[in-house]
Amino acid sequence: MLPTNPGDADARGANPSPFRLVLVALLVVALVILAVAVVAGPPKRNGGAGPTVAPGTSARAGASGFEPGRVAVTLQPFAAGLTAPLAIVNAGDGSGRLFVAEQGGRIRVIAAGTVAAQPFLDLADRITAGGERGLLGLAFAPGYPSDPRLFVDYTDRNGDTEISSFTVRPTDAGQADPASEVRILHVSQPFANHNGGALLFDPSGMLLISLGDGGSGGDPQGNGQSLATLLGKILRIDVRQTTADHPYAIPPDNPFVPDPDEPLVQNPAGPRLEIWLSGLRNPWRMSLDRTTHDLWIGDVGQDAWEEIDVQRVGAPAGTNFGWNRMEGTHCFEPAAACASEALILPVSDYGHDLGCTVIGGAVYRGSAQTALRGGYVFADYCSGRIWAIDAAGGGYRQPVLVDESGINPSAFGEDEAGELFVADIAGGRILRVTAGPR
Repeated sequence: MLPTNPGDADARGANPSPFRLVLVALLVVALVILAVAVVAGPPKRNGGAGPTVAPGTSARAGASGFEPGRVAVTLQPFAAGLTAPLAIVNAGDGSGRLFVAEQGGRIRVIAAGTVAAQPFLDLADRITAGGERGLLGLAFAPGYPSDPRLFVDYTDRNGDTEISSFTVRPTDAGQADPASEVRILHVSQPFANHNGGALLFDPSGMLLISLGDGGSGGDPQGNGQSLATLLGKILRIDVRQTTADHPYAIPPDNPFVPDPDEPLVQNPAGPRLEIWLSGLRNPWRMSLDRTTHDLWIGDVGQDAWEEIDVQRVGAPAGTNFGWNRMEGTHCFEPAAACASEALILPVSDYGHDLGCTVIGGAVYRGSAQTALRGGYVFADYCSGRIWAIDAAGGGYRQPVLVDESGINPSAFGEDEAGELFVADIAGGRILRVTAGPR
């Protein structure tokens, strides 16, 4: 089961009563003037969400070659026989294989559309699975198989987050050794939900780790806005420099490293040096645009709004995406007057009249689905709706519905060629994303 918000209701009001024609005309003029002022506002600190946009308003990005309103997506069966698939990755080794993390603790291999009978790795004996817990993410080391490690994010027997590496057997590329575990990072979880769980490597070879705010509802511990905790963050660590005492190093260009030329010492009262991005509620899935290297994040909302965040390549690190002051582009706590230049707004969001749990996707950069090129594709777990937005440019953009899938999507993933796949958690299937003109 994915991180959902059952029983949440959309907070939007009813349609307003009609006004006389002259008042309507004046209101339209006022809104146009306001929209122009918003779009022309000062750029935000990281450039990732474009111009300043007040909560509840929107600014259209400049057009690129991708036109989501002209695209229709269809999901084609690819592989079946899985149990609660939660993540899809490739190893980048030229084998053409896909690797799927099952919630119960197994990593399965798909070759030519067939799921291998024997798991690549089975961790069921060391994890807690169910609800929002389990084997949540995996990533292969850059340069695999020269570096024969894969990295996993799972909830241990106590329900805490464990980031570990495992080594593929030297005599069998189809098997990782469960006895080879090296524990890299342990994060205590105060509640059972909001564990995040996505892993990926950035272009510099640093491991990115998504962590939720610790759970419960409304972020009762204030973790999203606290730099003293790893919860509610995207972390960035160097797993190439490891010793028995220090299984990872802090990249010197992380935003809260006080002085890259001095020895790294964690100040107990200061920001955690592993932090890359903050202000996130439950960043369940994230991906890197393989062309621009922008980082895209699907952040699961509280009870009204689901959001898509983006950190553009080259933007200063340390971005604060707003939770729990904001939920999507809307105030959360406080309920009004929450806007701040220190907070970066989503590039897109949608209300709970359309779904309840955003599943972050990917920017399509493959060659087979020409209609999708340059589009960011994402979905909702509860409604099965699939949306697309233009990945280029700055500013807010409304999600455009491209498919009513009829499944419960749990993750997107890419093969080595950039073709896009989606996991159906309830059906135990992997489906290929295809597209054509609408």
